[in-house]
Amino acid sequence: MNNRLSVPLYASLLSIALLTACASADPTTESQQTGAGQEQTTEGGNNGASGGEEETDENAVIPYEASVLVDGLHVPWELVSVPDGRMFVTERPGTIRVIEDGELSPEPLIEFAAPFNEEGEGGLLGLAADPNFDNNGYLYAYHSYLEGEDIANRVLRLKVSDGKATIDKELLSNIPGGMNHNGGRIKIGPDNLLYITTGERYEPELAQNKDSLGGKILRIGLDGSIPEDNPWPDSPIYSMGHRNAQGLAWNPDSGYLYATEHGQRNFDEVNRIEAGENYGWPEVEGDDDDNGTYQAPLAHSGNETWAPSGVSFIEEGPWAGSLLAANLRGEQLLKITLSEDGTQVTQVEPIFEDKWGRIRNVTAGEDGKLYVLTNNRDGRGSPRDGDDQLIVLSPQS
Repeated sequence: MNNRLSVPLYASLLSIALLTACASADPTTESQQTGAGQEQTTEGGNNGASGGEEETDENAVIPYEASVLVDGLHVPWELVSVPDGRMFVTERPGTIRVIEDGELSPEPLIEFAAPFNEEGEGGLLGLAADPNFDNNGYLYAYHSYLEGEDIANRVLRLKVSDGKATIDKELLSNIPGGMNHNGGRIKIGPDNLLYITTGERYEPELAQNKDSLGGKILRIGLDGSIPEDNPWPDSPIYSMGHRNAQGLAWNPDSGYLYATEHGQRNFDEVNRIEAGENYGWPEVEGDDDDNGTYQAPLAHSGNETWAPSGVSFIEEGPWAGSLLAANLRGEQLLKITLSEDGTQVTQVEPIFEDKWGRIRNVTAGEDGKLYVLTNNRDGRGSPRDGDDQLIVLSPQS
C-alpha cells in the first residue's frame, strides 16, 4: 500500500519528451472557493503549481505514427467501438456522434434534451457498449441533468436500432453533480458489471460519506441492480475517498483495476482500486498518510499538475503492459510502466508534450492502434485548426 512514486522524486524519468512535440499556448486556469475558504481548482486548473523546465531526450523514439482520423468534434469526452466497426463519440453538449469507415456522420446517434444539462464540466460524459451489443444494441451513458434547481448526474441504458439511439432505461440517478467535479467515466469490467466514477462537486466531505454517491467509484449490474458482493450491503459504492476520478482501466490478466484522479492543486493520482477501500480525499493527498488508514496512490504528480482524465491499459503493440493516461492541464499523454506483478508504478514518462493541447481520453483499439481525443474547445484550452480531433496512433512496423 505504501509503494508510491512521486514524480518530483523521479525527475529523470519525467524528462523524456519528443522531438515531435511543439509549443502551444497555456490553457486558461480557473479556481473556486469552498465555503470554508479552501481553494480548489477546476478540472485542469493549476494555481501555483510550478511545472519546472524539463530536458528533452534527443534520442527519444516513439514507436507509433500519428494521424488525424476525424476533426471538427465539439468537446468530445469518450470513444467506444462496436463489433460492426462503428465508433461512437460523446460530445459534452449532448450528442453521440458516429464514425463509420473513417468518416464522421453528419447525423448524431442521439441528441439529449431537457432535463439534460451541460453547464461547467457537466454534460454528456462517459459511454460504454454492452458486451452483447451485436444482439441487444445496448449502450450505457452518463450525463448531467437538472433535478429541480440542482445539477445531478445519472446513468442511462440506450437502445441502438436503425442508426438511432433511444433511452431504454434509467439505471442510476441522483448522483451528486455541480458546475464542476462530476466524475463521469463508466466502464464495463471483466465481471460484466458497470463501474462509474463520480465527483464530489466541491463538497469534499461527500467523498467520506457512505450515504452519498459523490466522490466514489460505483459498481452496478447492467440492469441497474446492486451486486450482492459489493462492499456495503444494498449500496452501489465500490470504493470511496475520491476527489474527481475520471479514468478506469483493467489489466485483463491480473484483473487489477486502475484509476486516475484529479488532485486539488497538484498531487494528481494513479491508484489501484480495491473493493471497499478508502483513498483518502479530503483527509490526505500524495504521501501525507503514514499510518495506513487510507490507500496510498501508486503514483502522484507531486508539485506538477497533470489533470488526468481517461486511462487505458495497453494489451498489445510496442507498449503492451503499460497504462496510458490522458492529461488536460499537462497537455500530454503519460506512459505509466507497472511492476511485473502490477502493484507498483516503476516509471512515468510524458509523451507527446504540447503536441495537441489538452487531451481528454486515450483508448486502445483491438487492432493495436491507440485513439486520442483532444479537448481544446472546452473553454479552457486554446483551440487550433481542426479541433477537436480524434487522432490515431498506429504501431510502426
